[in-house]
Amino acid sequence: MRSNNLTEKIHTLAPEASAPCRIDLGGTLDLRTFHYPLAQLQPCTFNIALDLKTSVRLLPYRDDMVKVSSRGFESAEFPAGRAPFSHPMGLMFAVASYFGVAGVHVDVISSSPPRSALGGSSSAAVALASVLTAATRRSGEKAISRKHMAMLAHTIEETVAGVPCGMQDQLAAAYGGINEWRWPGKIEEPPFQRKSVIDPDAYPEFENRLLVAYCGMPHESKNINGKWVNDFLEGRCRSEWEDIITITKNFIDSLSSYNYKDAAAAMNMETGIRTGMTPDVLDEVGKTLVKSALAYGCGARFTGAGGGGCVWALGEPDDIEKLKHTWQETLSATAEGRLLSNRIDSNGLQVKYGQKVGLID
Repeated sequence: MRSNNLTEKIHTLAPEASAPCRIDLGGTLDLRTFHYPLAQLQPCTFNIALDLKTSVRLLPYRDDMVKVSSRGFESAEFPAGRAPFSHPMGLMFAVASYFGVAGVHVDVISSSPPRSALGGSSSAAVALASVLTAATRRSGEKAISRKHMAMLAHTIEETVAGVPCGMQDQLAAAYGGINEWRWPGKIEEPPFQRKSVIDPDAYPEFENRLLVAYCGMPHESKNINGKWVNDFLEGRCRSEWEDIITITKNFIDSLSSYNYKDAAAAMNMETGIRTGMTPDVLDEVGKTLVKSALAYGCGARFTGAGGGGCVWALGEPDDIEKLKHTWQETLSATAEGRLLSNRIDSNGLQVKYGQKVGLID
């Protein structure tokens, strides 16, 4: 198999890239399985890029070999192009295989807990695709496009996952910020449209209304996502997904108007519908956190497809401060649970290759 040996180039330039994780609402609608049949309702999703970055750096390694290391997983190495994509780090090997590289050690450094439902694997794929693009591009080639890096990472992930995958995680990683993502579902239009929901100048004030917690239990979203997909294909729960579209739009409209009370109410309605369809989206710790948020008049939502991982809350600053202490008390009884950074990442994908490589939108 043809391979592009990067050992010598890495020795000289030490490429590195980083991309943020995300919290979200209205997810699953970014799957084409959903937004094409529901296109007439103009589905959208919402996410917030957090300053919980996944960084990827390339290190020199043995000729014709690819090694991947990541916290929470056992390091692995395979001959270039021969790695099983079913491996726990198969996505990273699949991205490396796409670029046909060898003689490289892919070191993934995550500031979020492993398998915490924050889209960390997708942000790692965006970062790796970007840094390999930078490492393999020829002089004079165009700067890296955020759009195309997100689309490439998504396509590779969906190809090797064996199940439908949405694109909102890769888009949050590429663009950063607080965004609405619209899914036109029309072949003549772009696959997504982006709209900023909160002005970056307002991020510091918004952070006072935001709380993010890791419940202490890694998530396994495939089963939950699989149930949602199978039920939808079988014609079940269609009205629930139509309601989720309406609620997500109401949430975004309220948030963009800085109407946090109505935004929190919409958030709780969306969570309620999903827990009705799949009660196991919240583990016992997650249920306790959500119950506490409701008691303080805040909105609460699990991240991603739930089933463990993280919960986030939105409310008035005084209520969030009270909730923070209650959540800390709940999380202190777990082995791994803890509050996470609520700082918002406005930069998205960042790439360094000797010197900073330009990014275009």
